[in-house]
Amino acid sequence: MSASVSTDPIQLRPASPRKDRPEPGRRQPDTPHADDPPAPQQEEAGMTGSEAPAGEVPIASPRHDCALCPRLAAYRQANQAAQPGWFNAPVPSFGPTDASLLVVGMAPGVKGANRTGRPFTGDHAGMLLYATLRRFGRARGEYGASADDGVELIDTRITNAVRCVPPANLPEPGEFTTCNPYLRGELQALPQLRAVLALGVLAHAAVLKACGIPPARIRFRHGAMHVLPDGLVLADSYHVSRYNTNTGRLTTEMFEAVMFALGQRLADLG
Repeated sequence: MSASVSTDPIQLRPASPRKDRPEPGRRQPDTPHADDPPAPQQEEAGMTGSEAPAGEVPIASPRHDCALCPRLAAYRQANQAAQPGWFNAPVPSFGPTDASLLVVGMAPGVKGANRTGRPFTGDHAGMLLYATLRRFGRARGEYGASADDGVELIDTRITNAVRCVPPANLPEPGEFTTCNPYLRGELQALPQLRAVLALGVLAHAAVLKACGIPPARIRFRHGAMHVLPDGLVLADSYHVSRYNTNTGRLTTEMFEAVMFALGQRLADLG
């Protein structure tokens, strides 16, 4: 899917909520998905509620010392010993809970979000992401690669399919599965959510799984937009990683084209 990109700053009109859309990822009791893990219980999984404004239900998130994935917990502990001043914990989502757009990445980078405690902050990946969000009216402030740089998201929220930093920058399949209930909780708890932007094939698969859809049913393709059964729009883009941008797999123009087309789709939905 291609779209022309204007050279002028673009302000997108926030999408209004659709009251009739079912909660993303919520299936009827008689249609279980064979690959679904049981939802973690608060006491067993170390689940905690993230902060939310008065009157809103907190979104469940992993506890600071979450041990659900032994390999990731051990890696966090090793990083904590080597770099005690880093965040070194499951990275919480960033952005307002009334957002119409959720951006989903794969997992925190060891010197990026694992260090700063904010998604896509502190390493190369955040440069293109936050600059593009700002250009399209979805962020304000100057990105400074730190969690206290003053950047604010507008009608947009960012999270990761796996909340903890993985060794070699790659989570294992079981770790995606274990963390998937947290992504499902995000989707279900955002009342005005209209679209998800998946950065990379693994984030794409995680979103589908969180929505109760077998990942093999809808294939990832950069620039593609899929309308899920509940009306949620799933947009695909290559990940904004240093490797992808350095090799030209993803250019600034390509990423902006995805954002432009997604903004048009949200505007068309009203």
